[in-house]
Amino acid sequence: MPLFQNAVFHTTVANLRDLPQDAISEVAFAGRSNAGKSSAINTLAGRVRLAFVSKTPGRTQHLNYFTLAAGKYFVDLPGYGYAKAPEEIRTQWEGLIGPYLSRRGPLVGLVVIMDCRRPFTELDCNLINWFRPTGRPIHILLSKADKLSRQEQTKVLREVKAELANWGDGRYSVQLFSSLKKTGVEEAEAVLAGWLGIELPQKAAKENKGPPDKGSPGAKMPQQGQGTRSGR
Repeated sequence: MPLFQNAVFHTTVANLRDLPQDAISEVAFAGRSNAGKSSAINTLAGRVRLAFVSKTPGRTQHLNYFTLAAGKYFVDLPGYGYAKAPEEIRTQWEGLIGPYLSRRGPLVGLVVIMDCRRPFTELDCNLINWFRPTGRPIHILLSKADKLSRQEQTKVLREVKAELANWGDGRYSVQLFSSLKKTGVEEAEAVLAGWLGIELPQKAAKENKGPPDKGSPGAKMPQQGQGTRSGR
């Protein structure tokens, strides 16, 4: 069952002055248009249309807030890199996203969605280089992993990890993700729950149960005539 299954749409923000005042912690999702950002949010929430998946890249132009718990949010940022977007919309994105990423106090981390077949495009790198000076963590979802073979997945994951290692600290992480196959969900949940201060559900007791102690109710008692030597 998805950890963020209770997520609901909260508000759309077109101006920084309208950002929620009750925010305690929030995680922003960013990605190049058509990288699968909205699909990733929907998958993490276990919903079909929580975040709108547009057939027209670049349609989402504002910050969309989704409530996870009191004061805790996912924030869907406008997709970037859509070449046909009018210049005035690009300007609006830059005026909204830049100040939000650099100055938003409750922002605890950034999830960057990259198509696993084309990681680290120039636009991805520009966004990451903008955000890194904030000192907040970045988690990369290599989306559409189902489009690659297992060998190809391993190769691209290794290459991206090597790049992150060059950045010099432990604030950056990466994983494979597929909205279609629902793979990588638990790994992403663990990262985001840690950032947001949301407790992960306990594993089923039987998964952590070891062999019963000798003499405990669960221990098997030797049947009569077994396990001991006769005095004869």
